[in-house]
Amino acid sequence: MQAKQAIAWIKRSGIAVESARAGVPSLAHVVAGEPIRGSWWAHPKGKDIFRPSRVIRRSPDVLVCRLVDGKITYVHRRLWPALVSLAGRFSKQRLSALNEVHTPAGKHKLLVTPFPDWVPDEVLQAARKLTEKEAASQLALVLSPHRVEHEAAVSRRTHSFDRLSEAEPRCDASRALGVKLRRLIRT
Repeated sequence: MQAKQAIAWIKRSGIAVESARAGVPSLAHVVAGEPIRGSWWAHPKGKDIFRPSRVIRRSPDVLVCRLVDGKITYVHRRLWPALVSLAGRFSKQRLSALNEVHTPAGKHKLLVTPFPDWVPDEVLQAARKLTEKEAASQLALVLSPHRVEHEAAVSRRTHSFDRLSEAEPRCDASRALGVKLRRLIRT
């Protein structure tokens, strides 16, 4: 998949996950041409998946967040007004914009821009013009009653654990355990 094809694909899809199995399209699945078991990094087409994923992540027309099941999710700009209009149905953490940068030391750092700080003014204006029904029809893939209910429950559990874990200082071992517990809670 070439750069232009990747952007055209996410524009057509509207919402997609980078690599997970979900009720929305998956970039890794599309590029590999088959469902992927385990990590896509180990797949024979891992490099072919990596390149378009970075093109999509760098696009100013794509929001990278964790909207679908807490997984890396791409949302094309054409759906931002609907997403903003129905933001109350999702946790703010799921709507935070994610941007991966490289530090001078060569490490990767994830920058998180909270919702609604990343939302451009023209998107806010467009969101105000949408009816709830119009917005919901645009986001039908992620608004099934079961999915919204599940997302809310996962968000409550994760948020409660985060607050509990921030209440007291932890050693490295307990910090690692906390990370493992959060992963289990999110699945």
